[in-house]
Amino acid sequence: MILPTSPNFFSLLLLVLVLHSSSFLASASDSKAEDGEYTYDEGSSKGPENWWHLNPKWKTCGVGKLQSPIDLLDKRVQEFPQLGKLAKDYKPAPAVLKNRGHDIMLHWIGDAGQLNINGTYYKLIQCHWHSPSEHTLNGSKFALELHAVHQNSKGEIAVIGIWYKIGHPDPLLSKLLKNIKSIGDKDIVLGVTNPGDIKFGSRKYYRYVGSLTTPPCTEGVVWTIVKKIRTVSREQLRALKEAVHRGYEKNARPTQELNGRQIWLYTPKKNEKPT
Repeated sequence: MILPTSPNFFSLLLLVLVLHSSSFLASASDSKAEDGEYTYDEGSSKGPENWWHLNPKWKTCGVGKLQSPIDLLDKRVQEFPQLGKLAKDYKPAPAVLKNRGHDIMLHWIGDAGQLNINGTYYKLIQCHWHSPSEHTLNGSKFALELHAVHQNSKGEIAVIGIWYKIGHPDPLLSKLLKNIKSIGDKDIVLGVTNPGDIKFGSRKYYRYVGSLTTPPCTEGVVWTIVKKIRTVSREQLRALKEAVHRGYEKNARPTQELNGRQIWLYTPKKNEKPT
């Protein structure tokens, strides 16, 4: 039982308020930047530190206080079992592989299932990849980071992030590899694609409230970062880098200030069954 005077109560109350503030949360309908309008070259006129100067609609990239990605520093993390296990229910659906120039995106056209966060259901919309990772763990980057993007009926966004280090091939990328290598600038209709091929590998996860990591950097995104580090092969990583437009081989925004935000960690009980 959580007592009304406990720190956990106030942490939970804050999270609930954030998750249900429709005026605060990022929406998938927010205007998206086009390839070439910004870059990841730090120090350049279109680089991350200058995104907010490039378009009046992108001001949040510079002045926002809840920006992503962040460094997940273990000494700042608060264990919070009340978050509960990651309740995802995915299913195969038609999908399209797209080259957005700054990244490669797998976009589901049909109903690919959903993610349940505190009773709010977010439909799986797409996943894409960043190299190197955008979020860091105790200051360390990883070779790759997948973002699985979900959207609820109000257009609000929840993203699951998964880290990868170099090692064995990733199952999802193994099935997409041939198409990634040949995509060019055309869309590739894949047919029915199973999001269950996104392997999570852990029931432990971090949770915090942040933003989109590309312009317009809208805040209020509910972030879930899986604690386990998965693996990707060098060939798969190389294919993703070679497929994007020149200059976007490294497409990770630098980490942003935490600004007092709480980072929660969910660790399952010993007798909890995996999802």
